[in-house]
Amino acid sequence: MKKVLVLGAGLVSRPLVRYLLDQPDFNVTVASRTVSKAEKLIDGHPKGTALPLLADNEEKLDKLVSEHDLSISLLPAPLHPVVAKMCIKHKKQMVTTSYVSPAMKALDGPAKNAGVMLLNEIGVDPGIDHMSAMRIIDDVRKRGGEVVSFKSYCGGLPAPDCNDNPFGYKFSWSPRAVCTAGKNSARFREDGKQVDVPGPDLFTCTHTRDIEGIGTLEAYPNRDSLGYIDVYGLKGINTMFRGTFRYLGWCETLKKIVDLGILDETPVTYPKGTTYAQYTARFLKRHPSGDIRKDVAARFDLPENSPILDRLEWLGLFSDDEIAITGEETTALDILSARMGEKMPYKPGERDMIVLCHYFIAEFPNAPDESITSTLIDFGRPHGDSSMARTVSLPAAVGAKLILTGKVMIPGVHIPVIPEIYNPVLDELATMEIECIEKTTPMK
Repeated sequence: MKKVLVLGAGLVSRPLVRYLLDQPDFNVTVASRTVSKAEKLIDGHPKGTALPLLADNEEKLDKLVSEHDLSISLLPAPLHPVVAKMCIKHKKQMVTTSYVSPAMKALDGPAKNAGVMLLNEIGVDPGIDHMSAMRIIDDVRKRGGEVVSFKSYCGGLPAPDCNDNPFGYKFSWSPRAVCTAGKNSARFREDGKQVDVPGPDLFTCTHTRDIEGIGTLEAYPNRDSLGYIDVYGLKGINTMFRGTFRYLGWCETLKKIVDLGILDETPVTYPKGTTYAQYTARFLKRHPSGDIRKDVAARFDLPENSPILDRLEWLGLFSDDEIAITGEETTALDILSARMGEKMPYKPGERDMIVLCHYFIAEFPNAPDESITSTLIDFGRPHGDSSMARTVSLPAAVGAKLILTGKVMIPGVHIPVIPEIYNPVLDELATMEIECIEKTTPMK
């Protein structure tokens, strides 16, 4: 029996744990700060064990890693290199769904020397996006063509029938992480020119896409697209863009939140009894008039009936409700993300949705050029697993199985951009109704 250690029992963990428990030759240990969450995931399964674990208890973590054949880290991203070093030390394998950080990348040599595979970025974005893109890129190359333009988008959103709040968004994962991502700078290539977008301007660099069956979505750039030119083997490509999907209105509203300074992470003292109106007033560069909506409108020269103001008011940022978090270590970002989490949850039985779209232009020397699209639209199960949980965790679970059964074993730090990984993972995901639909149109 192979022994798998799952570190973390958060919102996306359940499909992964259940998949691994369903494998005939795997025992699964789930270790979590809140052991009751781990116990709920195991649900009395005879091959499962739930354990309490504080991530900073490195002695206990090291022991657990040494006792298992493979560790799947669903911990906060800064902890992945800590787990990876322990895996290298004990010659154990590792899987994560997170981006490869510089600290993780630096472990490539030690992992190769130890014969250890550290498989990262095998979730949905990153993950399914890489695998579905590389399958098409490699097919174009096999047919003698060259990809000259690649645009990729992904968004986790409420299903259209559950999109009932002014922000067009609900949280299937950490509200703080969503807000923090809104501070990232970005860069991409458009028609041969590099475009750099500073963090404060992220939500001004937008455009729209029409998605069949869903409607019009807006998109903004996702981090550093240029880093994937070499990863995908697309040197010299004219256009390279990776973006995030949202419903219309999100970007213009988040831009004003950014400009107010509400994403600030500086610790501030908010006395008990502070209201959201007082909290918001702290970010105005003018003396408050007593009507916070009018003050924010004046700050940005917005009409007082602006939908942006309607969204901020709906969120409660102009209200006399007391903020939920106070104290010296509180940050503006903490208060905003907590409020969003309160106001924008999924109700029981509601569905979330993942929309992943690739747009390619491929040129061929002796055949018509092609426009190729690849689209994944996946919905959560009412009263069951969210789409976010399924599409993030099931690729990691399948990747772990491939490693443990010896079908894939390539020492070093990897992401799933080679056929030995992406073909079996995508093929198995398709059996679970997670499938990209491809369409090719000849270009005149």
